[in-house]
Amino acid sequence: MKLRKMTAQDVAAVFELIVELAIYEKAPQEVSNTTQKMLQQGFGENPAFWGFVVEDNAKIVGMAIYYIRYSTWKGSCIYLEDIVVTESYRGKGVGKLLFEAVMQTVVEKNAALLTWQVLDWNTPAINFYKKYQATLDEEWINGKLTQEKIKALLQ
Repeated sequence: MKLRKMTAQDVAAVFELIVELAIYEKAPQEVSNTTQKMLQQGFGENPAFWGFVVEDNAKIVGMAIYYIRYSTWKGSCIYLEDIVVTESYRGKGVGKLLFEAVMQTVVEKNAALLTWQVLDWNTPAINFYKKYQATLDEEWINGKLTQEKIKALLQ
């Protein structure tokens, strides 16, 4: 298996993994992203995200997408948006390769923190992160507003 940085040529395969994750998380209807958006937003003049992929026999079997966020308390941080490993490759070290590549990015960019979210029912992922002695914070509540709702509120 080979770990490498994600390229624009990987977007279609990465998008398939995103859909696989959405199905696993029982929310495929929530995916409104597209490969076109990913190409524009990840590989244009001002990328909104970066990533890594793992290949086996020239097939992408896992990916990690991250971006830089800013903490007023800590400074620059890395946010791990998703790690996805295709089902047949889970438990074979793909997630480890991806997670450790993102951790190395934190060190290289001198970021203060690596943060992410994990669903409270996703026991395999929780156990994976616990192997790294990660702090899983139950104190913070996630908030969000959709663009549609924002537009309605701003009228």
